[in-house]
Amino acid sequence: MNVKSSAFKNEDFIPVRYTCDGEDISPEIEWDKVQNAKSYALIVEDPDAPGGIFIHWIIYNIKGTKLPENIKKVEKTEFGIQGENDFGKIGYGGPCPPRTHPPHRYYFYVYALDTELPERSRITADELKNLMKGHIIDQGVIMGKYKRK
Repeated sequence: MNVKSSAFKNEDFIPVRYTCDGEDISPEIEWDKVQNAKSYALIVEDPDAPGGIFIHWIIYNIKGTKLPENIKKVEKTEFGIQGENDFGKIGYGGPCPPRTHPPHRYYFYVYALDTELPERSRITADELKNLMKGHIIDQGVIMGKYKRK
């Protein structure tokens, strides 16, 4: 499954407006329709964080094949249900690596699922991954980088 964004190309730098140094809004993300998919889920991970993988965004029970820019930071949206990121907040938390670090990589993983998942309040990435087990029929990823000035 191909994943793309109008905000950045795969392996390019993520524009400042989508980071903690800018507006900290979610970028537009789009992917291929997968036959027999009942819903989609998205998890954004930074594997370069000092403490290990850092979760920046969780949204699931997505019906369509596109998330528009700037989704509100609330659990229930018209686009899907958002979980808790590793900032301890609901919704998207943009790249915000330590200034002394080289560029971090941000992986936007999209999962096509054969079911709609049960709603869980403040779901974490690990909890979502457990719910998705056995239901992933396809997946794709786009990676963007960011380094603070």
